[in-house]
Amino acid sequence: MRVHDFAVAKAWYERLFARPADVVAHDEEVMWQLTDGGWLYIVREGDPGGGLAALAVDDLEATVAELASRGIVVGPIEPESDGGRKAIVLDPDGNTLALLDVTGGE
Repeated sequence: MRVHDFAVAKAWYERLFARPADVVAHDEEVMWQLTDGGWLYIVREGDPGGGLAALAVDDLEATVAELASRGIVVGPIEPESDGGRKAIVLDPDGNTLALLDVTGGE
């Protein structure tokens, strides 16, 4: 995710993931390991915004509530055509994180 104000973005992602970055590549690039092979990184480079990441979660309602308790604004939970559901989170630079529940809440 390309960001403009690295310090603001880093603090926001630390709240999102409820922990500091797993890897600090340098002063303006950090990474969080989300799964064995899945990473999300932020970097102050190029034009900020426009990034898109999809994160599958086990319990969409619980995830949305947990993020709200940390001051992260999440859009409404909406149905998807494939029976799943999603909620959208925008970071301070307008990068999109789609929280997905592919089980459809079952």
